[in-house]
Parts: sequence; C-alpha cells; structure tokens
Amino acid sequence: MSKTAIIGAMELEVETLKAKMTVSQVIKKAGMEFYDGSLNGARVVIVRSGVGKVNAALCVQILADIFQVTHIINTGVAGSLNAKLDIGDILISKDALHHDVDATIFGYKPGEVPQLGLREFPADERLMQLAKASCEKVNTDCHAVTGRVVSGDQFISSREVKARLIADFQGDCAEMEGASIAHGAYLNQIPFVIIRAISDKADDSAEMDYPTFEKAAALHSAALVEDMVASI
Repeated sequence: MSKTAIIGAMELEVETLKAKMTVSQVIKKAGMEFYDGSLNGARVVIVRSGVGKVNAALCVQILADIFQVTHIINTGVAGSLNAKLDIGDILISKDALHHDVDATIFGYKPGEVPQLGLREFPADERLMQLAKASCEKVNTDCHAVTGRVVSGDQFISSREVKARLIADFQGDCAEMEGASIAHGAYLNQIPFVIIRAISDKADDSAEMDYPTFEKAAALHSAALVEDMVASI
C-alpha cells in the first residue's frame, strides 16, 4: 500500500494541506513534526523540513527509516530561471541537481557530487504525469511545464548569478531544497517529484516579488498536490 511523503520547506507551503488532512499521529524528530494520516483518501505524511539542503536531506532519511514512505512529493515555491516561466506558473521537475557543488578540479562536472556516478537526479515519470494532469485540473489559470530544478544554499536575487545557473546548469527554476530531496530519494530508491510554483524571477526584482507572490504561489502548489495524491 502506498504512503506518500509531502515535504515543504516552510509552514506556508504545507499548512493548507495539513488543515485538510485527517491526522492519526504527530511524531517529532530532528526538530521536525511529521503529520501521519490521510489526505483526499490517500495515506500521507506531511512535514515542514525547514529551509536548506541539510534540513531537506535529514527529512528524507527520517521519512524513509521511520515511515517507510513509497513516494515523495516536494511542494513549494521557487525563482524562475526560464523566460517562459512567469510568477504564478508551475514547474514540475524532470530532474534536479546541486548548483553549489564544485569538484571540477578533480574532473567532475559542475554540480556533480564526487563518486556518486551521476549529476542529475531524475524524477519519476509517472509522478510527473500525475502532477501535470492534476495541475491542468485544479489550476486552470496556471501555465505548467516540466523542467530542471537547481538547488543551493542561497536565495537567488542577482541577474549575474541567474545567468550563470542558466548557462552552467540549464536550470528552469532555483530554490534551496529540491536537489537534496532528490538526492536522498535516489539513494533510498524512492520515486519522487518536485513541484514548484514560481514566486519571483530570481533576479534583482526577487526581493520585492517574493513576499507579494509567495502565498498565492504556495496555494497553487498545494491544490495540485491535494488532487494528485488520490491517484498515487
């Protein structure tokens, strides 16, 4: 029987989903609260991981070890790196990678973790398709595309950094957790998908755009996830 983990970095990204779920237990671990129960008829665990790659990786391992989840959905907001992705649009991951890993001196590609054997962590094809179908159903005013998530422990708010992430990694959106969630899911052999609602343009306007559009973007992402879990 499937059990889906839903991870959001911030409370804003999971509070709507937690309010709609039936909670059977809450387990506290590593400073995180794991809400175990059901949502839209599906068994789920919903958790706020906290911001950043370390928090995200710890969260995935706890979900694998304690809850034996069978699927992982990472929901939240991100900055757009793709000119075709505007504020309010949805990015569904085809893969994810770390943009702040640099072992190129040893012959690795930018973003490649040494000795791992791959740079990009591929999302699950079925989960990608389910996410796209749910978005078209519940977010009829949103434009949804599949693309690459690039992650690092920094909020991107510079045109120069944005240009580098596009040139070096062909990223479609930038945020701070997805690649670590993908990395942890890959190591534990758990199918995953990352869903990101665009809250800013990851450039010099990001500091202004983000507070304004964050809540609306998070609600779009939550509506998609709520519909999607019933099909997993």
